[in-house]
Amino acid sequence: MKIYDISMEITHDMMVYKNREEKRPHLKTSRDFTTGSVYESIITMDLHTGTHMDAPLHMMQGGDTIDRQDLSKTIVKCKVLDVTKAQKSVSKKHLENKDIQKGDFILLKTRNSFEDVFNVEFIYLDKEGAQYLKEKEVIGVGIDALGIERAQSNHDTHHTLMKADILIIEGLVLKDVEEGEYTLIALPLKIKGGEASPVRAVLIQGNL
Repeated sequence: MKIYDISMEITHDMMVYKNREEKRPHLKTSRDFTTGSVYESIITMDLHTGTHMDAPLHMMQGGDTIDRQDLSKTIVKCKVLDVTKAQKSVSKKHLENKDIQKGDFILLKTRNSFEDVFNVEFIYLDKEGAQYLKEKEVIGVGIDALGIERAQSNHDTHHTLMKADILIIEGLVLKDVEEGEYTLIALPLKIKGGEASPVRAVLIQGNL
């Protein structure tokens, strides 16, 4: 059995969406051994920072919140698809020659995984690609970008997936992961009313 940690490290200097300062996490020590016998900290961070899961509320008024996500979809067999040849976006043409079956959880490995700084031209899943995955009846889609879509005024990719009850994970780290089948574990925090949550995502290769 081999475990791949496919989560971003949480640090103030990490890559954040569009390099927005307000998205940078802050870890503050509230108690340490100079003042007592314990060490404690407070973290402040945007729920969409780093590796995270979106809930429908993020894009849909009245949508379900992260505490209501179906956990049966977060510990599941998955397929990593190598689509590193995509130059702008992942579309139907990049997916139709892949082995995608009903009930699959798909992780998209793009050239994003090989970039260390935020690129405004990051590879995303376009509307056509999202519609294709919807038609294939997948249960989830993850991508190695801090957004699954880019420059879509109507948020078509999010809406296409969310309306089909397809889980979305963003901010994966897939540089060292080869195309193939794995077991995915990506549990969100149980944040009541939250529209997203950080996840510690791992892939397991081989038997548990």
